[in-house]
Amino acid sequence: MSLALPAHPGPIGVFDSGYGGLTILSEIRKLLPEYDYIYLGDNARTPYGTRSFDIVYEFTLQAVHRLFELGCHLVILACNTASAKALRSIQMRDLPMLDPGRRVLGVIRPTVEYIGHLTQSRHIGVLGTVGTIKSESYVLEVRKLFPDIQVVGQACPMWVPLVEYNEAHSEGADYFVRKYIDALLKQDSRIDTVILGCTHYPLLLPKIKKYMPADITIVSQGELVAESLRDYLLRHPEMDVFCTRTAHCTYYTTESEEKFAESASIFLNKSIEVHHLDLNE
Repeated sequence: MSLALPAHPGPIGVFDSGYGGLTILSEIRKLLPEYDYIYLGDNARTPYGTRSFDIVYEFTLQAVHRLFELGCHLVILACNTASAKALRSIQMRDLPMLDPGRRVLGVIRPTVEYIGHLTQSRHIGVLGTVGTIKSESYVLEVRKLFPDIQVVGQACPMWVPLVEYNEAHSEGADYFVRKYIDALLKQDSRIDTVILGCTHYPLLLPKIKKYMPADITIVSQGELVAESLRDYLLRHPEMDVFCTRTAHCTYYTTESEEKFAESASIFLNKSIEVHHLDLNE
């Protein structure tokens, strides 16, 4: 399968299985406001966190292909599950056939690169979805770059629903936030740095800080991914020239436009116009 598309400049694509990638997009647009972006949320088939590797790969590849068709030369998988379960296969197996001049990047490696220079105890924790934790992608990436660092992960299956049902600031959220933090720290008392390994989790940050020991550094991904993207574009001018700059962002969802716009306001604190897109076409 080959796109065979003309090489016209286009927006930067940002993909997530749902809404969480909007936290990544917000930080990217703060740092690189002049660029154009397309955000695609596969809300009709979310969550990805509990799905198999094969299904996540299939869904993510469909999204990447569609973003390429919409003119993107560079796509960011602003989803830890997609980055964990699909990124490497797409980079190694599919891009050479789709279009070797295009690129797909994830959110795990930029986070790990940063964390290696931050931890003092060399013991870190990862809070993430069931899929991200089971994939051990953070463990494997840390082992490649920093073999001396010990990594433990804790799945937090209730955190995404708390955010998406706008319960992140409710009293009921406290129980589940504390529960998973305690479970993580029981695994390793020497942890001094914790990665929020899901793009939804920054919306729970006030409660996470409430129950996380003060001497533990909490790492959220948005700023790291934004800085990594800026660095990537500086190091790859051949890709940068194919990214348009009119400071415009277009939003697509595979679900209801109205539903997406309403929920996206939780993440963006503003109203947006949303378009429907079917990835099965």
